[in-house]
Amino acid sequence: MSTASLHTPPGFQPASRVRGFGTTVFTEFTALALQNNAVNLGQGFPNFPAPDFVKEAAQQAIAADLNQYARAAGHPRLVRALAAAYGPLFGRALDPLSEIVVTVGATEAIFATMQALVEPGDEVILIEPFYDSYPASVIMAGGAPVYVPLRPQGDAVRAVDWALDMDELRAAISPRTRLLVINTPQNPVGKVFTRQELTEIAQLAQTHNLLVLSDEVYEWMVYQDPARPVEHVRMATLPGMWERTITLGSAGKTFSVTGWKIGWAIAPPPLAAAVFAAHQWIPFAVSTPMQEAVAVAMEQTTERDYFNWLSAMYQAKRDRLMHTLELVGLRPVSPDGSYFIIVHTDHLNPPAEPGYRRDFSVCRWFTREIGVAAIPPSAFYSAEHAYLTDSLARFCFCKTDEMLDDAAERLQRALG
Repeated sequence: MSTASLHTPPGFQPASRVRGFGTTVFTEFTALALQNNAVNLGQGFPNFPAPDFVKEAAQQAIAADLNQYARAAGHPRLVRALAAAYGPLFGRALDPLSEIVVTVGATEAIFATMQALVEPGDEVILIEPFYDSYPASVIMAGGAPVYVPLRPQGDAVRAVDWALDMDELRAAISPRTRLLVINTPQNPVGKVFTRQELTEIAQLAQTHNLLVLSDEVYEWMVYQDPARPVEHVRMATLPGMWERTITLGSAGKTFSVTGWKIGWAIAPPPLAAAVFAAHQWIPFAVSTPMQEAVAVAMEQTTERDYFNWLSAMYQAKRDRLMHTLELVGLRPVSPDGSYFIIVHTDHLNPPAEPGYRRDFSVCRWFTREIGVAAIPPSAFYSAEHAYLTDSLARFCFCKTDEMLDDAAERLQRALG
């Protein structure tokens, strides 16, 4: 290869829609964790094996030669399995062929939804903190993100204390607003929106004729404490909301197979058709054997009581990490859902680093000096509201008990 071929053409610039994008916070901190041999409690993916029955289904699908293109909107067995599983949850019979689109993970479903529904100049309301692909997907569709933050109440000692100011949300709606994105259970603060909160959001959506993208990928990770009942309410089940809601799910989260990249969008036929219209030009279709395996797994969830097992397994891991974080004085915020824990770090005094927000400096210090990687939550906020996270850090607990115990030893050695 010539030296000249290693250089960009004269005057080259990437397209404006991606010019402002840097590397993700996960890329940065995963590399930092590797450099420092740190226990990586930053990036939210399980490091333990997927269930045997799920892996066996994939092996059998490949052996059965289900290795060619799938139906573009979703492998027939999978969309039937999803319709059977979700129909009772939505209180309606779902048409697997017209109301479900299988995507390359929920992230592609987000991107396809924005491409399908957002016109250039449209505004999309994002509740902060947000999954970091939301604003990027809005911008690449030509839309404008409008940010409304969750605000910690008091010391935010419980996830419920992250409050959405409905007046602030109402004020963010303009004649250009097209879509509102809700994430429940929420990443990264672990908030499960209450029925009352979702009802008020639904009323605003109907009053202003907004569409809603409801990201519910952590739907099976909802935790029940004796003194605190928590209910996962599906936005599409509220009165008047089925017709205007796209609901997202994820096999990666549900079956601990994030590398398979199988997600889905469930919506009424006109919205599902729009999402599919974009999806067919993004990947066209999704991996056939992996879709077959997810279908087989979904068909077995009831007889295996799988979803209750999954919730109990993650609740035990949550409590394990919570105990460690409380022991070393990090004042964790107990999540009601998802597999993330926010901690308060305002009592720590790591060296400030020029050019970095405080939460970035703290998380870099955790990674380099303590050997436990965390993620700075300001990565999930707009610049306008990032100050809300200066004293916070995010840990994830979707890891083996051995890895959580290794992190505990390091934290106790440094802070305990």
